[in-house]
Amino acid sequence: MSPPRWRPSHRRPPPPTTAVHGPPAPSGPSGLWITDPDFRDRLHSATLTLLDIVEDCLNDDSTLTEILDGARDHAEHMLDVPSTYGILVEAEAAAQIVQAAGLDAGSPFGLALAQGLAGIEQLPVEQQQQLVRAAARRYAITTPSRSATVPAATPPRPAPGRSR
Repeated sequence: MSPPRWRPSHRRPPPPTTAVHGPPAPSGPSGLWITDPDFRDRLHSATLTLLDIVEDCLNDDSTLTEILDGARDHAEHMLDVPSTYGILVEAEAAAQIVQAAGLDAGSPFGLALAQGLAGIEQLPVEQQQQLVRAAARRYAITTPSRSATVPAATPPRPAPGRSR
């Protein structure tokens, strides 16, 4: 069985390219990825794009896990994130699909996610596509937090009536 043919979605414009050298490699996060709000936004957008691609590529010849597994190989060019972060996009998309099926996704490294995906793959392709669409709709309405840090807690006030 050949791997799925990745193509840009008809619902999203293809990323811009330069004529001579191709597209520049996407930049990584500024510091730890989870604390960089711009990079988290890019990961969120990449997950939406991947869910769209999965829906478009699902057919009787390609399984759900085959399509998801190909994301890291195309992260730089199709998802606008460095390839080393493609695995994060794959994991988030997989979790969203499993949750759309009403299952507990658990950890991206846990057995629950793998079992959920395996169960979904047993469904007819049309039902898998419906789950992917539902996951994309639900994920699209969640917006990443724009705050890079948690606000500092205010220090406790001294007890009234006591002085030095």
